[in-house]
This record gives sequence, structure tokens and C-alpha cells, in this order.
Amino acid sequence: MAAPTLPREEERPELAALPGSAIEFENVSIAFDEKVVLSDISFKLLHGETKAVFGVAGSGKSTLLKLAMGLIRPDSGRITVLGEEVTAMTENELFALRRRLGIVFQESALFDSMKVYQNVAFRLIEEKVSTEEIERRVREVLRFVELENTYDMRPSELSGGMRRRVAIARAIVTEPSVLLYDSPTGGLDPVTSNTIVELIMKQRDVYKTSALMVTHRLQDAFTMATHQFDKATNQMIALPKGQLADVPMSFLILREGKVIFDGDAHQLANSRDEYIREYIS
Repeated sequence: MAAPTLPREEERPELAALPGSAIEFENVSIAFDEKVVLSDISFKLLHGETKAVFGVAGSGKSTLLKLAMGLIRPDSGRITVLGEEVTAMTENELFALRRRLGIVFQESALFDSMKVYQNVAFRLIEEKVSTEEIERRVREVLRFVELENTYDMRPSELSGGMRRRVAIARAIVTEPSVLLYDSPTGGLDPVTSNTIVELIMKQRDVYKTSALMVTHRLQDAFTMATHQFDKATNQMIALPKGQLADVPMSFLILREGKVIFDGDAHQLANSRDEYIREYIS
């Protein structure tokens, strides 16, 4: 496979030099119909870091992503994304901010009436990017997810795993500063899930894009924490025991609307908290 040519971190000094965090929640709370979903949540996603978010159903994981995008507003607290205070922005300002985010939904959310090329190019077309540049970038990201041969196919012709990979291509074609993944391996078989995890790891290690990843599969995040992508062989390799990946990888666990853990794989594995130990077992 040809080497990817999307911008490297060293080619995007504006990202490496950014102060503060890519995403920061400060004492954020929200309730729906008097049911508290998140209570006094605080955490940071550092620039270049990938943070996996866990919790049982109803713990508020997907709500975090909606809050980060400004799709819903908290009852209290402050949310900052790429230096912009989301909780104080108008809808027009939020629309501009969302252009700097890449989003991958569990259901892939592809347009069935459009070919793969059109799905991946959708936001570039909206932004009136030149036809030649769209062609180059769409082929580039499809090559990155190893699906260049699907260019003229429709989503109905693809497997579930292939549709998920196309969704990732669509998310990264705009060269986002932050990626938001909502259960990217949900509903997939173990082999296909592993392919998606490897692709997310490839994006993390090659381009070092900040990412917040909601997932139900603890194993996916542990694999990402104990492996890294090797550009020479174009595959993920296991790290020596005890060694963490070069690009920061952390875990956030929610319980009953509160953060009960925020740390790396070593800290998680060595936690003495009974609930956490039972959860990771």
C-alpha cells in the first residue's frame, strides 16, 4: 500500500503548539426529565491523546460526545473544545467549530443513495473544495483505510466492517483536529472489530489526532494501549510487557454519571477499587 500523505504532526505545527487541552470538561452536569445523566464531570483530553470512555449502559458516555459537539448544552459547567468555549457559542459559531471535528457513529450513518466517493467527499463538497483536490483527498483516505476499490460502490454493497471503515475515511478526509468515535466497533464480529481497532490505532500513531472514543469493549482500548502501529510493516505490533504506546492513551470510566477513573492502562490495571477491578475483569 502506498504511504499515506495526509499532514503529519510535524507538518501541522499549529496543532503541536496549541496551549491547553483539545477538550476540557469543567464541573459539567446535565439531567433529562429530572434524571441526572452526568454530575459534576471534569476531565481533559490532551492534544495528541486518545481517551477511551467506558461505563455501563446509561452512564452518560454518548452524552459526553453530544456535549462536546454542542448538540446539547449542560445545565451547569464549562466545556472547551480546541480553545473555544462550547457552552458560550452561538449555533453559527458551533457550526464552524464542528468543521474541525471528525465524527464516527456506530451506525456509520452513510447516505445509501450516494456512492462511497460521494459519502466521503460530502463535507468537502459543502466547503466548495476544488474537484481535483476532492478527488485526491478521497482516494487518499480510502487508500488509508484500504478500501480504494470501493470508490464507485454504494453502501448497500459493503459489509458492516467496510461501511465502518468508509465512515472513518469520511471523518478524516477534512483533516480534523479532533476525532470523536461513538462505539466504533459496536455490533461487529471480533475479527472485524480488530480491523477497526487497528485502523483507529493507525490514525492515532501516524497522524497523532486527538481522539475521544466511547466504547463498550474494554479489550479494544487495552489493545490500543499495549500495541502501536508500525509504519514499516503497515500493521500493529505488540509492545514489550509494561511499555505503553508512544502516543498517549488513557481511560475514563463513568459510573452513575460521575467519573470514577481517569488514567493510563498501568493505573487502571493496578486500581484497588473493587468496582473497577470487577469491571475490568
